[in-house]
Amino acid sequence: MQMIYTIQNECLTVQVEDLGAQLASIRTPDGAEYLWQGDPAIWARRAPILFPFIGRLREGTYWLNGTPYAISTHGFARDMVFSLVEQGADHIALQITDTPETRKVYPFSFALTVTYTLEGNRLIKSHRVENRSAGELLYELGAHDGFRAPIEPGASMAGYAVRLPGVETVRLYGMDEALMLTPKGEQTTLEDGRLPLTPSTYGLDTMTLDAPAEGTAVLVDETGTPRVSVEFRDFPYLGIWTADKPFDTGYVCIEPWSTLPDGTFVGRELGDKAGVRRLAPGESEVLSYTTTIYGRDGGTAR
Repeated sequence: MQMIYTIQNECLTVQVEDLGAQLASIRTPDGAEYLWQGDPAIWARRAPILFPFIGRLREGTYWLNGTPYAISTHGFARDMVFSLVEQGADHIALQITDTPETRKVYPFSFALTVTYTLEGNRLIKSHRVENRSAGELLYELGAHDGFRAPIEPGASMAGYAVRLPGVETVRLYGMDEALMLTPKGEQTTLEDGRLPLTPSTYGLDTMTLDAPAEGTAVLVDETGTPRVSVEFRDFPYLGIWTADKPFDTGYVCIEPWSTLPDGTFVGRELGDKAGVRRLAPGESEVLSYTTTIYGRDGGTAR
């Protein structure tokens, strides 16, 4: 049976599923829901964790020390049931470890512990990856959090944008017909650091870019007021995605990534991936990002 856990404080009520340890809801005291609630006709998921891979692989396959392995898009963590490690009123930690099934497609012994902590109107999400293998562990890790856009009914998604503070121009990575990354395209000038919510504006499935210097992406509404900000200084890459539909989908994903997805300009070995993380036997590391929720006036939502 699926379990949904709740943590809360005076600013936010957050729900987390044991399936994939993904967010299920982010609500403010006035009842406003900020997290995309899933729609099978558009995008059924809400906020999956991407581990141990980000995105698609060429021919669904990666190579490790000359041996090919087939694994699904975004890896397996999003479809595994996490065990509860610890829960308090304002925090929760859940964990998965390797299994015989995971080792068939990813031959490492590991533990992934995901911790959510509330601090005022900020939700801190930490991912601790531990190498329990006898040799070096290689992995990728990313977020795929979908936020409602618009948040309040009656507004238009077209009025929303993702703003990159301090950024005047960007060079987005390209993408071929198989959705593999290609080298960066031409430099694009942004107005007030704003990117539209639809990647198809640039002929892309996903807007992929190097993390901006401030390591922050802000979802702003039709008035330019910040509604959600994501600070991700532990992550060197950023994806922005919504389903390509002939109508407003009503959400956008702001995705901090540790590693670039597979591309035409990297080798087939996992170790060739741009940004791939490496852990020595017994070593662990924590990658975190913070999501801040704002009300209509740009202040703490209540």
